[in-house]
Amino acid sequence: MSVRSFQQLVSSFAIALVLTACASAPKEVTPKVQISDEIAVTLPTPEQLGYTLTASQLISATWATSTSERSEQLPVQLQVDQDKLVLAGFSSWGTRILSLNYQSEMISTDVLAGLQGVLPQPEQVLFNLMITLWPGSAWEGPLNEVRWQLIDKGNSRSIFNSQGEQVIDIQYSSDERLDGDIRFHQLSDDYTIIIKTLQYRKTPFTP
Repeated sequence: MSVRSFQQLVSSFAIALVLTACASAPKEVTPKVQISDEIAVTLPTPEQLGYTLTASQLISATWATSTSERSEQLPVQLQVDQDKLVLAGFSSWGTRILSLNYQSEMISTDVLAGLQGVLPQPEQVLFNLMITLWPGSAWEGPLNEVRWQLIDKGNSRSIFNSQGEQVIDIQYSSDERLDGDIRFHQLSDDYTIIIKTLQYRKTPFTP
């Protein structure tokens, strides 16, 4: 999720209520997400999370401008089971402004009409959640395909590009990663995303 996308959330939230009666524009894509200008990575499957999950989360982004520091928020709902993943993003007053369904190796997305190109892409929101919550073993194969690397150490996770440069630093405030804040720092673009899980319910998959 880029800084520019989050900067645009202010204006998008302001007009979202006006647009709620408008039709949205769904699309379907393969489960690949841009992680740099030239690199796209295949996402792990929902099942690779290892448990069913229902969570209410608040994603906050902070970045520096030429004159000050800015911060914006996006409330989301995340549901994961063995077959599918469903993600929804909301305005500050509860209007659903984006949604995503990941099932059968396809991702379908829906953004409120008039906000395409203004809101962060649902796939990018999904990547931020999956790269922080899915186990390292689920990411090993997809990242190896693009010669990137993920290293877990204690309550931290580091992502390195094909040149061996660290591009993402993730810090967890608890061994249970859904408890407390998750701090995601994109080093190359120098912005920070904090994922706060407000409430959640998880159940291990049954064989």
